[in-house]
Amino acid sequence: MTTTVTPESDDAPKVHFWAVPDLTGLDFDPLLARLLHEDPVTRVRLPNGEGHAWLVTRYEDVKFVSVDPRFSRQAVWGRQVTRLAPHFIPMDGAVGFADPPDHTRMRRVVARAFSARALRSLRDHAQATMDHLLDAVEEHGAPADLMAMVNRPFPLAMVSELMGVPEDDQPLMAHWSDTIISAGAGRETSEKAKAEMGQYFTDLIGRSHGTGKETLVAVLADAVDDATLDEHEAVGLAVLIQIGGAHAVRNNSANMVYALLTHPDHLARLRAEPDLLPQAVEELLRYIPHRNAVGLSRIAMEDVEVGGVLIPRGDPVYVSYLTANRDPDVFPDPERLDFDRDYNPHVAFGHGPHYCPGSALARIESEILLDSLWKRFPGLRLAVPEAEIQWQRGALIRGPETLPVTW
Repeated sequence: MTTTVTPESDDAPKVHFWAVPDLTGLDFDPLLARLLHEDPVTRVRLPNGEGHAWLVTRYEDVKFVSVDPRFSRQAVWGRQVTRLAPHFIPMDGAVGFADPPDHTRMRRVVARAFSARALRSLRDHAQATMDHLLDAVEEHGAPADLMAMVNRPFPLAMVSELMGVPEDDQPLMAHWSDTIISAGAGRETSEKAKAEMGQYFTDLIGRSHGTGKETLVAVLADAVDDATLDEHEAVGLAVLIQIGGAHAVRNNSANMVYALLTHPDHLARLRAEPDLLPQAVEELLRYIPHRNAVGLSRIAMEDVEVGGVLIPRGDPVYVSYLTANRDPDVFPDPERLDFDRDYNPHVAFGHGPHYCPGSALARIESEILLDSLWKRFPGLRLAVPEAEIQWQRGALIRGPETLPVTW
């Protein structure tokens, strides 16, 4: 059962207990779908933490909460806000918990690593990396597990290249990221992995001072040297970007491949019209529910009305970018995957100050992966019936355990 309703008093708003079921990459959470249409500003209780939080689901309301300075991320730290995971993903003081102007200061540093010149260089590296991975798939022969051979190593290699993490250390990064991002690993195990990853980047940033390199750790080291960041902030940024760049893109790109493999008409259209790829990627980003539940909450710093509902000062508030992307007032026929959707202001990468800084790189990776995969293997198809695909359990970001294909 997905939800129960708890009345806290006769006149209090109801609270939905959100059990957050394990779903496939394309199944939309039934509670989220219902709340978007029936109770778009409501209260929920998640499996971990304490108390309840407000959940905002409509597109315009989500954007409002995401940018209004009366809702604070910094105020979340240290509070036992109800949440899906037993632990917080960002480190204390990281950009995920920052508000402007501190957040703006930290974002400016990260932006240096995502300059137009850096992205051009990363695109070339991405294509070379993908070609190398597909060579290995071809040599392996069918059937092959794309998750193990492409979708996992590709974004890990890309974000590690951006960061300046040596290739030999990438398996360690993968282990730490998987542990930290799982809701099922347990608080103690996840916090231990986060501490170890933090120490790794403390050491790597410490070795990167004055190198003149364009890697993110070198940029962070320079920012520490000129006092734009302190060491703790620099390490928090490094951990968050490494996890997001490897884990989120890994699963979302796998869900994109799965979506095309299970929508043959869309795949045929894309192969016949390769120029449609960037627009198709945008629609896949909108359509795929890439995470379970919600991310970090915010705290209302004063009474604020949202969607006609008064949210009291001190209450935690979540926004759902997933439901915002399915709002029929913005996206006609939102349940349909539509590659002709030319107006597509989706919020798959968030909105406002906490908009994903790696969105441009994620788009590059998705386009290269989808383009290269079917150019190399025109007959690519699932190697097992669709119902036999196993999906990760207890995950914050959804994705298949394996993605067996043949050609």
